[in-house]
Amino acid sequence: MALQFELVTPARLVRSESVHMVVVPGTEGEFGVLEGHAPFMATIRDGAVKVYTTESGAPEEIVVRGGFAEVTPKGLTLLAEAVEG
Repeated sequence: MALQFELVTPARLVRSESVHMVVVPGTEGEFGVLEGHAPFMATIRDGAVKVYTTESGAPEEIVVRGGFAEVTPKGLTLLAEAVEG
């Protein structure tokens, strides 16, 4: 099983890939998303998004600046104001 993950800024598509799990820095606290997560939308705060490509692997961190997260039956889309690095 895999989660379809997309990270988008106003300027470009940063990432689009299948991953195991993503941990998002929400404005009301961090939350993790796996495949099959219930649909919802949330605002995200400045911080590190942790992308786990495999169940037992170490996460890759991507620093984002604000935005929105949308979880749908198709996967997770992060609409970030900016991505550092």
